[in-house]
Amino acid sequence: MADKLNGFFDKAGRIQVTGDRTHARFDEILTPAALDFVARLDNEFAGRRRELLDARRLRRERLAAGEETLGFLAETRSVREDGDWQVTGAAPGLEDRRVEITGPTDRKMTVNALNSGAKVWLADFEDATSPTWQNVIGGQINLYDAIRRNIDFTTEAGKQYRIGGTPATIVARPRGWHLVEKHIRIDGRPVSASLVDFGLYFFHNARQLLARGSGPYFYLPKLESHLEARLWNDVFRLAQQELGIPQGTIRATVLIETITAAFEMDEILYELREHAAGLNAGRWDYIFSVIKNFGEQGADFVLPDRAQVTMTVPFMRAYTELLVSTCHRRGAHAIGGMAAFIPSKDPEANATALTKVRQDKEREANDGFDGSWVAHPGLVETCREVFDGVLGDRPNQVDKLRDDVVVTAEDLLDVASSGGEVTEQGLRANINVGLRYIDAWLRGTGAAAISGLMEDAATAEIARCQVWQWIRNGTKLTEGTAVTAEFATRLLDEEFAEVRADLGSDNRLADAREIFAETALGEKLPSFFTTGAYARYLTEPAGAAS
Repeated sequence: MADKLNGFFDKAGRIQVTGDRTHARFDEILTPAALDFVARLDNEFAGRRRELLDARRLRRERLAAGEETLGFLAETRSVREDGDWQVTGAAPGLEDRRVEITGPTDRKMTVNALNSGAKVWLADFEDATSPTWQNVIGGQINLYDAIRRNIDFTTEAGKQYRIGGTPATIVARPRGWHLVEKHIRIDGRPVSASLVDFGLYFFHNARQLLARGSGPYFYLPKLESHLEARLWNDVFRLAQQELGIPQGTIRATVLIETITAAFEMDEILYELREHAAGLNAGRWDYIFSVIKNFGEQGADFVLPDRAQVTMTVPFMRAYTELLVSTCHRRGAHAIGGMAAFIPSKDPEANATALTKVRQDKEREANDGFDGSWVAHPGLVETCREVFDGVLGDRPNQVDKLRDDVVVTAEDLLDVASSGGEVTEQGLRANINVGLRYIDAWLRGTGAAAISGLMEDAATAEIARCQVWQWIRNGTKLTEGTAVTAEFATRLLDEEFAEVRADLGSDNRLADAREIFAETALGEKLPSFFTTGAYARYLTEPAGAAS
C-alpha cells in the first residue's frame, strides 16, 4: 500500500503524495477519491487564492509605508447600511454555544474535548497544531473515528477514556489561506493547506455528520477581507455540489482576528450569508495583526507588555463591541475570546486566575456574546456558570441587538490609548515564551503549557512581533534602556541558556533560537514564523517512504 500511495492516482499523473505513507491507516484518509476531491477544489481556486495573497501583501506594504489609511470600505457601504439581509444562522448542534473548548486534534484531546461538557469543540488544525505530516493526517483519522463514535484513549497508566453520551459538537478549523501542504502536490506544486484540511474532512465526514443529526461545520481563520470570505463561500458551494449535498448545509464561523477584517465584518457575513453561523473574537491573532500592520508607524502603535494588552483597553473594547453588534444585527452568533489559563495544583494561584477568567467571561456575557472559548476542560464549568447566569434556559442572546454601539475607524485604531509599560521583564518573557513555544512546535506540539498558560502559534507570534516592534521603534524600557537588536540579542542568549538548563537535552532549542532571531531581530518582519519554519524543519523530503 505504501508504494501505491506514493504514486499518482490519475491517468495524467498529476496528484502526488510525498509524505511518509507507512503510518497505520493513512491510506483510509488519503484515498484516490479523497485526493481527487481536494485536487478538484485546488484546481478551481488556486489562482484566486494566490491573487488574494498578493493583495494582502500589497495592502500590508502600503499600510506599513503610510500610503494607505485603514477604514470602512466606501464600495461596500450599501451592504453595511442595508438592514434587511440576515445570515442563514444556526444549524443542529450549533444553537447553543455558551462554552466552546479549543485544542489540537490528537487522540487524547479529541476524547477529552468531546467529554469536557463544552457545547462545541473547535478541532484545530491551525494555531494549536504543529503541522507535521503525522499531526495533519493523524488528526483527520481521529476526527473520522470520533464522528463514528469509534475512538478511545488509554494512558500509560492504563486509564481508558471513551466518548460519553452527549459529546460536544465538532467545528473543524482548517489552516489559513497563507499556508500550503507540501506533502501533497498537484502538477508539482504544493496544495493549499486550507483545502487539504477542509477537503479531507468534508469528503470523509459530511454525510456521516448529517446522518447523525449534525453537519459539516467550520471555523475560518486569518481572513483579511470579504473577498477571502467570498472565496471560502465558493469553495463551499463547489464542495457541496461535488458530493451531492444540499447547498447551504455547511456552517462557517469566521474568526475576526485581523485588523483589516475588523473593518469588513458586515461584508464577511454577507459573502458567507448562506453558510454563516457567526463571528469569533480571535483576540491573540488580532493583537498580532495590529503589530504586523502598524509596527513601523511609530509610538502611537507601540503596544506595552503583552500581559497588559487586555480586552478592556479601548481599541480591543471597540473591536469586540462592534463584533457583537454586527453579528446580532445579522442573526449571527458572537463568540468571545480565549481563556488560556491552565489550572494548577497551587490553590492560591488557581483562585487568582479563575477570578480573572470569570471577570473576562462576565464582561463578554454582559456585552451580548453568545458564548466564549476556553483552552482547558478545567475552565468549562466557570465559563458555563457565567453564561448560564445571563442566558438562563435561552440558547443564545442574538436578540440583544446592541443598538447603543457606535464604533468609528478611529476607535478601532486607537492603539495609543492602551497605556501600560514596556519592561525588561516583558521583553524577557516574550523571548522566553518564543523559545519554549517554537521548540515545542518543532517537536510536534502546537498547544504548549508554558508558565500556567496555554500558548499557541498566535501567542508566539505576538511575542516575537513585539520584540521586533520595540527594536524597530527604539522603545525605551521603564528601566531606561532602549531596545536595540544588540540588547535583545544579549537577552536572547541569556534566556536561551535558562531555557536549555530547564529543558535538558531533549529539545530543538538551537533551531528555535535561529527561527526566533530570524523572525524577531531582523530588519524586516516576516508575516508568519510558521511558513518558513514549516518548509525548513517540518517538511519530509519527497519520496521519503518510497
